[in-house]
Amino acid sequence: MLRTPLHQKHLELGARLVEFAGYEMPLHYQGGINEEHLAVRSGVGAFDVSHMAEVRVSGPEATAFLSYATLNDPARLRAGRGQYSMLPNDSGGVVDDLYVYREGEDEYLIVANAANRHAVVSHLRRLAEGRDVAVEDESDAWALIAVQGPSAALLLDRLVEPDLTEVKRNATVDAAVSGVPVRLSRTGYTGEDGFEVFVRPDDAAAVWDVVVGAGATPCGLGARDTLRLEAGFPLYGHELTESTNPLCTDFAWVVKDKPFHGREAMWGSECRRRLVGIRMVDRAIPRQGYRVLDRDRNTVGEVSSGTLSPLTRESIGFAWVDAAHAEPGSRLWVEVRGRPMGAVVVKPPFHQR
Repeated sequence: MLRTPLHQKHLELGARLVEFAGYEMPLHYQGGINEEHLAVRSGVGAFDVSHMAEVRVSGPEATAFLSYATLNDPARLRAGRGQYSMLPNDSGGVVDDLYVYREGEDEYLIVANAANRHAVVSHLRRLAEGRDVAVEDESDAWALIAVQGPSAALLLDRLVEPDLTEVKRNATVDAAVSGVPVRLSRTGYTGEDGFEVFVRPDDAAAVWDVVVGAGATPCGLGARDTLRLEAGFPLYGHELTESTNPLCTDFAWVVKDKPFHGREAMWGSECRRRLVGIRMVDRAIPRQGYRVLDRDRNTVGEVSSGTLSPLTRESIGFAWVDAAHAEPGSRLWVEVRGRPMGAVVVKPPFHQR
């Protein structure tokens, strides 16, 4: 099993380690998921996300190529800016969702999900054939620490040399943490303010120690999942898959009206099912794979993610349901251990800062 450069730090902090995307990663530390979740909502937390994949795309045709290969429009990016995007497949589904950072006129760094590293690289290289563009897998050259929470900028501002208050959302800036060179991007996956800290693997432990020593709570995969769900963000393998049509979700804004790979298949398919948020009315927690029922107990969908919100103590989730049941306010039932439990369709996010 693979390990990130912060593996020893996780052991020292007493993390419960689990397999995730081929890596041995912390699920949570000694305080537990709820404590980590609330630390991010009220202060600042630090996540090891070094398992994420980094792919460099460069060359004279890099912008035109990524405009064709991804759903958002990289031509809108200035150097030093990033955007959320998706990588469509041949049939209009999704290879992965990702972040695209423009580093120069013809230079981009893509951050993709760890589990899809090889699929993303292979897909991009196939589409790049015959174009003046290079696709390089740089995943082993980067460690990544996410510093998230309403106090993230305040904490980092005490540690880095440039003033972070002027750094805009989705902007990147080169900096140094206790003399260690890093690149900061003001993005995040928790619904809070935050920064991703790109650092060379040999320097990752030193930066982690400085950030945690300054007061950031170490957080694991468990809190990352409950935070993103509260914030209404999708997770690949749950809300997004190779067969997901993004136009049938609230994330259709990513799809820009331009030529792109898989466009005809995507626009030509009908949204018979839609991705919706659900809030349980009865006392039960929806879990991935649970059946969603109508009032006559017919199956009309399936839960893709669910949890008990550590912040609001409400049971919330995402579900794919037949389009006829997708309107907010629609009454549905989720089958939990053989019993139909009441739920209502709502529009995420479940929490806004």
